[in-house]
Amino acid sequence: MRAIAATILLLATGCQALESYRYCSELAPAQLAALPARLSETGLYTDVGADTVAAGVMPYRPAFELWSDGASKRRWIALPSGTRIDTSDMDSWVFPVGTKLWKEFARDGIRIETRLLQRIGAGEGDWTTMAYLWNDTNTEASAVPDGIEDARGTSHDVPAANECAGCHGGRPARVLGFSAIQLSGDASPGMLTLDELVSRDLLTSPPAGRLELQADPDARAALGYLHANCGHCHNQQRPARIGERCFDPENTLDFLLRAGELGDVTQTATYRTAVGEAIKRGDPGGSDVVKRMSSRRRLPPSMPPLGSERIDEQGVAAVQTWIRGLR
Repeated sequence: MRAIAATILLLATGCQALESYRYCSELAPAQLAALPARLSETGLYTDVGADTVAAGVMPYRPAFELWSDGASKRRWIALPSGTRIDTSDMDSWVFPVGTKLWKEFARDGIRIETRLLQRIGAGEGDWTTMAYLWNDTNTEASAVPDGIEDARGTSHDVPAANECAGCHGGRPARVLGFSAIQLSGDASPGMLTLDELVSRDLLTSPPAGRLELQADPDARAALGYLHANCGHCHNQQRPARIGERCFDPENTLDFLLRAGELGDVTQTATYRTAVGEAIKRGDPGGSDVVKRMSSRRRLPPSMPPLGSERIDEQGVAAVQTWIRGLR
């Protein structure tokens, strides 16, 4: 009986800890008020109905994408006129006040939401977020600060404004997917690249060249996937915690790819901190990383724990293939 009682207590305590872990503090009223009520007023479009993007708004696509249950996404960035991104730290860019980034989500051919991330002040944490829900005619999207589940008849959940900190709060820059590593390499026509940022003189300290991991395709695919899907939470350069934990893991794992650690797989933070621990050489089935990626249970937490209800089979396969080849 004591053993059963202890088990029940452990499960209850674990569930309570998990719920605290998943809670993100509410945004201050001033942060919410800094963003308009309609997407058409954010500066993304000159004509929303015609899908005409405003001048100075630049489309981009990261080399390694965050899994969002198969949603198709479009992304844009706009820098205030005459400004540049401070790239003195190539792994943590500092964006000028007024920078805006948008990400549009569509599922099953239905345009659902567009999220806005905007820097509103000079402080490191002076960013605010908002999701805008599209109407049935695709002529306007309206702010939904509290989020909405199964939006527009799909299984896609639009996050509340405060939930965005669950991912973006894990990096000092607050910006994910727009970095030297994510923009290096070839891109689709019209997409912004690292080379183009350099040619437009939009970086204060341009890199000498592209920043790409020197490894075989299997390793690049797996380590890039972990960088994009795990590195924003699991890294050793997280900002100091303010308020609730909000998806702030207490462990030593680090999945970020860094500019100075791309010469070989063994230089990466993933190799140093996870191989032999969460990653078992040659044994995908025994690796905790694969187990978490292959689950959507709340306890123990599946990975990623936020913004996903479906397992990314291709992502799991990529990580399994790389682990299987580790010796």
